[in-house]
Amino acid sequence: MGGFAVFLAAVVAVAGLGGLAVTSAGAEYAQLTQPSWAPPASVFGPVWTVLYLMIAVSGWLVWRQAGLQGARNALMLYAVQLLLNALWTPLFFGGDLYAVAFVDIVALWLTLVATIVLFARHHRVAAVLLLPYLAWVTFAAALNFSIWQLNA
Repeated sequence: MGGFAVFLAAVVAVAGLGGLAVTSAGAEYAQLTQPSWAPPASVFGPVWTVLYLMIAVSGWLVWRQAGLQGARNALMLYAVQLLLNALWTPLFFGGDLYAVAFVDIVALWLTLVATIVLFARHHRVAAVLLLPYLAWVTFAAALNFSIWQLNA
């Protein structure tokens, strides 16, 4: 279980970084011109909590199955997608850099797809656990793009 704690700590750090960078994201989100299909701010916390847990379990399963050396490329991409994830909140909310945040989330999406492909080679369940995350990032990218256009 010690290995799992490392992966859980990594996703908690990503979530915490976003929270530290922007303490008023919910209020700021409410002030933005949003598309009609935008969810209320209260949806994001519960969704991300479940997703971050699944992300941690996924990384841990690959590490447990193949080890750091055996899954080096997959785990490096996993780390990159976590970094891109961590950068999005400060870009979008902290800096009001909606276009830059959109570039970041597209890079996150591409890195996440590559991570899923590589994870599937090591542990199919680990790859499947990332699919809801990919779906959410896809939705978030569309929302990011729409908000960028509506608030330009």
